[in-house]
Amino acid sequence: MITRKHLLIALKITVSIGLMSVLISGIDLGAEKDRILSADIGIMLVAAAMLVIQMGIGGARWWAVMRAIGHPLPWLQLARLFWIGGFFSQALPSSVGGDPIRMYMAYKEGLPLGKAINGVMLERVVTIVGLVVLVTAVQPSFLSKLDDHAQMLTIWGLLMLAGGTVAGLIVLMCLDRLPEALTRFRIVRGMHALAGDTRKLFLHPVHVLISLFFGVLTHVNISFCVYLLAQGLAVDVTWLDCLVLMPPVILVTTLPISIAGWGVREGAMTVAFALVGVSQGGAVVLSLSMGLLAIVTMIPAGIMWLLGRKKGESISAAEAEAAVEHELEQAAEDQEEKAPGRV
Repeated sequence: MITRKHLLIALKITVSIGLMSVLISGIDLGAEKDRILSADIGIMLVAAAMLVIQMGIGGARWWAVMRAIGHPLPWLQLARLFWIGGFFSQALPSSVGGDPIRMYMAYKEGLPLGKAINGVMLERVVTIVGLVVLVTAVQPSFLSKLDDHAQMLTIWGLLMLAGGTVAGLIVLMCLDRLPEALTRFRIVRGMHALAGDTRKLFLHPVHVLISLFFGVLTHVNISFCVYLLAQGLAVDVTWLDCLVLMPPVILVTTLPISIAGWGVREGAMTVAFALVGVSQGGAVVLSLSMGLLAIVTMIPAGIMWLLGRKKGESISAAEAEAAVEHELEQAAEDQEEKAPGRV
């Protein structure tokens, strides 16, 4: 039977194929084929190593968040779960991605369900805040490369992103200010807990500095990886270009409108790297190389997941989504039974 999830996956596939078709039709396939065949394999392998390191950085970012909200797990354990979550996000046409998988696996590792969910959500928030911090820091050095119109667009875009990020953090920290009468709704009770954890993270100087260090390092590392790929493919960009242009590309790619960002990432990179004179063909090949390399580096995580599944430790994406929904409902029912005045 065709379900809403099947339709959603079909829509994402259509978006990815449609965008890729439009972008590829506008490039010289012969020239780009030569670019790929003459790529420096050694540099490409170093870029792959940087993507593997990215899994460790992601685990450290998640660890810093969990430490802030009072439920840390060992870094190595979180890095493994982060890598497996990345496998689901990159390699499979799932409608849920890797985050629910991470939530469920962290819960099965012993975390309270609410903390497992809030930890993944806040880790994503830290990633966005780290993006804003990095782009703000390197923006002055980059603006001189742009014409007046592009400079104004970039400045206004940065101001809107920074303003939206600050506003979003304020909203998150004030979610428990909703009227008490609304706490009868499960989602509102979850918002209350998220607000408290957000304040523990972002209003504590040590916790926020450690978390943002790894948040910024995330984008520095991924930008360096793209720079290496560009050098291997003879795409003329600097590391500064990648530091400024890749974070917004990553942000756009996280929009859940395509399969693992395919098509959306290529379109975003085409637009972004055109600001520094990169051709559409060069940007598309660079983006495709990045996507394919990401899939290759996720293969070990897929093996870990399969081995864990044989031991009864892992489940499929659909099973994880259903399990998270079930556990949320069960936790809410348990809280209602324990509430004062409950008979």
